Formats: sequence, C-alpha cells, structure tokens
Amino acid sequence: MKIAMACDHSGFSLKEEVKILLINAGHTIIDFGANNEDACDLSDHIYPAALAVASGEAQRGIFIDGVGYGSALIANKIAGLYAAVCQDPFCAQLARSHSNTNVLCIGAKIIGSGIAAEIVNTWMTTEFLSDDAKYKKRVDKIITIANKHLKPL
Repeated sequence: MKIAMACDHSGFSLKEEVKILLINAGHTIIDFGANNEDACDLSDHIYPAALAVASGEAQRGIFIDGVGYGSALIANKIAGLYAAVCQDPFCAQLARSHSNTNVLCIGAKIIGSGIAAEIVNTWMTTEFLSDDAKYKKRVDKIITIANKHLKPL
C-alpha cells in the first residue's frame, strides 16, 4: 500500500521511526517532510500529503505533529479524507473498523515510539466493518455530509 507521510519539526523523529516500520511491513512511503527538526509550519507538509491521499496517489496517510490535532484539522478540510487522532491501539482499531478513516494522526509529544508502533500496526491491519449495516450507515451519513459541504478535487 502507498502511504503518504508528513510531519512538522516536533514529529520528525517519530515519523522516521514509523516510516521504517511501514517499509519493513512492505508498504511504499511517499514522504512529504519535514526532513529535519528545524521549526516549520505544519500545513506546508500536511496539506500536500493530504492532497496525495485525496487524489489517490496514496491509499492512506499518516501524519505526525506535536499532539495530532493540527494534522487532523488540516486533513479533514480536504474532500475524501477522514482523519482521526489516535493515542492508543484501541482508538486506532475503532477509527478503522467503525469509521473507515484513511488518515491517522499521531501526537509525538503525547506518545512514544513503542505505543506509536502499536497504533500504526493496529490501524494499518484493521479493516472497516463494511458488512455491518450499523457502521456502513453511519459512515455513509458522514460521506453525505462531506459531499454536501466539501468541494471535490
């Protein structure tokens, strides 16, 4: 699977660790930076990565900043993106199985590399429960709202 990755300066180190984990699992990474720990603006990296997921260049995105919320705010402004901030594997599992998210946002100032690896692995290997009418109906409602208010690429 092609994964778009992006971060700001505070997420750089964790992004590099997660990138290795994903490559070792057989995924292809499209890295939108940041490429070091020099101060930068989050949107300069998250926005192009979000567009890559929305356009189909990447199937999913993993964005890492200080707490995760800045990345999610940016990603969720783009039609076709469904981003969730996950700080533990349980939330990651629900974000995929119940909500069919295609962008994972992690806060490098909140969690360490060990829990991040568990979150990423859980999120990457959990399937959406599309056969469960309850979850399909809920996700379809979210898509309807997005289609009503967000401009497609």
